[in-house]
Amino acid sequence: MPGRTGDDLIAGEQAALRRVATLVARAALAEEVFAAITAEAGRLLDADFAMMARYDPDDTRTVVATWSSTGRPAFPEGNRIRLGGLNVPTLIFQTHQAARIDYDHDASGPIADFVRAFGVRATVGVPVSVEGRLWGLMAVGSMRASVPAGTEARLAGFTELAATAIANAQARLELRGFGEEQAALRRVATLVARGTPPEDVFAAITEEAGRLLHADHATTKRYGPGATVSVVATWSSAGAGYPVGAGASLGGWNVPTMIFQTGQPARIDDLAHASGPVARLASELGFRASVGVPVSVEGRLWGLMMVESRTEPLPAGTERRLAAFTELAATAIATAQARVELRGFADEQAALRRVATLVADAAPPAQVFAAVTEEAARLLHADYATINRYGPDGTARVVGGWTSTGPVLPAGSEWSAGGRNVNTQVFQTGQAARIDDYATASGPAAEDARGLGLRAGVGVPVSAEGRPWGCVFVASKRQPLPPGTEVRLAAFTELAATAIANAEAQAALTASRARIVATADATRRRIERNLHDGAQQRLVSLALNLRAAQAAAAPGNGEQLGQLAAGLDGVLDDLREIARGLHPAVLTDGGLPPALETLARRSPIPVDLDILVERRLPEQVEIAAYYTVAEALTNTAKYARATSTQVQATARDGVLHLRVRDNGRGGAGFSHGTGLLGLKDRAEALGGHLRLDSPPGAGTTLEITLPLDEPGASELPP
Repeated sequence: MPGRTGDDLIAGEQAALRRVATLVARAALAEEVFAAITAEAGRLLDADFAMMARYDPDDTRTVVATWSSTGRPAFPEGNRIRLGGLNVPTLIFQTHQAARIDYDHDASGPIADFVRAFGVRATVGVPVSVEGRLWGLMAVGSMRASVPAGTEARLAGFTELAATAIANAQARLELRGFGEEQAALRRVATLVARGTPPEDVFAAITEEAGRLLHADHATTKRYGPGATVSVVATWSSAGAGYPVGAGASLGGWNVPTMIFQTGQPARIDDLAHASGPVARLASELGFRASVGVPVSVEGRLWGLMMVESRTEPLPAGTERRLAAFTELAATAIATAQARVELRGFADEQAALRRVATLVADAAPPAQVFAAVTEEAARLLHADYATINRYGPDGTARVVGGWTSTGPVLPAGSEWSAGGRNVNTQVFQTGQAARIDDYATASGPAAEDARGLGLRAGVGVPVSAEGRPWGCVFVASKRQPLPPGTEVRLAAFTELAATAIANAEAQAALTASRARIVATADATRRRIERNLHDGAQQRLVSLALNLRAAQAAAAPGNGEQLGQLAAGLDGVLDDLREIARGLHPAVLTDGGLPPALETLARRSPIPVDLDILVERRLPEQVEIAAYYTVAEALTNTAKYARATSTQVQATARDGVLHLRVRDNGRGGAGFSHGTGLLGLKDRAEALGGHLRLDSPPGAGTTLEITLPLDEPGASELPP
């Protein structure tokens, strides 16, 4: 400027720099500092215009402040033009050095065309760098002639102040952003710590991440079978977004597919170049750029979190900030899975305890099998369950079953071995087996499974005392049963095997005791027969001979022989009584009612009989009932001090019910002698039960129930 000395210029420059520095020191807003720097530089350098611009990630420059000597800015704020050609912004972007251009001659590119339109003839620009990275530029220009030499050096002083203002503003933004990020993470972490359901945590995480990162849209997605991905939570600042539950196949070039393939964060800054079903959906919703970060749970890829923009690429560092939210998402998933596993473990233990209680109580195997199939199917969320017993040739027979809905094959249903199905595989290998698609199975068992609408099944072998016995089979009508089903099902097969072993042992013990009782009864009958046919007949013959000798003897000797004959008659009576006690002939000849009537007549205590037995019963049942009443009446006469006794006998529904009650002093017990204990053993050997109720001072009641079928028969289903 004419008339100004060098000292005046220096003083003016220092004053301008001080004014701007004061704004920077006061932490003025960045846009205020930019406007001040641009105006001070334009005035100080006698320029016709001045401007400050920022470089953007998509190779464009955007004006952030402008000034002109005429008051009409040559470059309005916000003006955005793509770089390229020969012009000051492009040269500085390419070289990171100051640049000048004479726009009357050699300038080119979109920016050059725009500058010429405003009558600018020459421009000088200086780079603005922040923390070693190119941020933008400051430029001044002239509409009259070339810009004076030395302008670059004088302009650099202002760019340093601009860089300081930008760094301060960025630091404040980062500090505020850090505080906001920590607050958002704390809010989500609180939900996780409270055990909030995962779907609520996902919704909160997705919204917090979207808001914090100034995204237009955010989603949490889960990878599914068959290379698919589905939305589990979504948030949008405005407009439509992906609905929860929406799914798509992976493939092509897009963020979810890249993360699925690499397990690493991914970004696409221009979705116009993306491809695949996911990309097509993003294009339909108007998204321009996206960033995603994987969500991994216990080392396995679970899904991803993704933020998207409709206007411009997401800032650098988005991946790092988003990762903090994915860690909370993974924690929420792991916590929810742990709760599910713990609840499942508790449910499993409760189910096993219920079945184990039945086994410990020696419940009939059919009852145990029914409980095993129902408990296992409910616990494993199966639709169908059976216990099948193998024959020597691999034939499988249903011995217990349960279904959540629809028909179940009845007990006794059979399949021959053969084909590809769970029952045959378990029989052939002795190992657990599964078929996840019964459409591909074969053989009679597979045909019945398809007829019942079963889609997939798992079977586990049941072994009894080291021998293959059968298998427990569970099936689903909807989808394959989850991994680990075999292990969880094995716990139920162990209980089934214990029930089978117990039943077989009980059946063997019962049969053994029945054989012992039958042998003892046969021995009694043989002794009674031997006494009757041998000793008794000989004694009768001797008594007759002795009476004949008495009749022929002399008077003195006859009296002595008479005494001997009388003694012999007494021995014969005693022997007959012993024989009657061993096995009463009246029981063999007439059955239980006349035998009980005989016992009542012989009892020294009055007996009230109530007998509703209209047919002959199995021999061992009649013998057990007879000895029970005989022992009870004998004990009553000897110990009870009773004045009356009631005997009731009823045969109905395949069971003999026998009851003996007196009004004596009570106090009887199994430990007071072997008589009652022997009766109890006899009853149990025949598959029955004996109950004794004898409170002191209140009389004694003896009750016995005896099945009328073959004693000692196995309780196992055929």
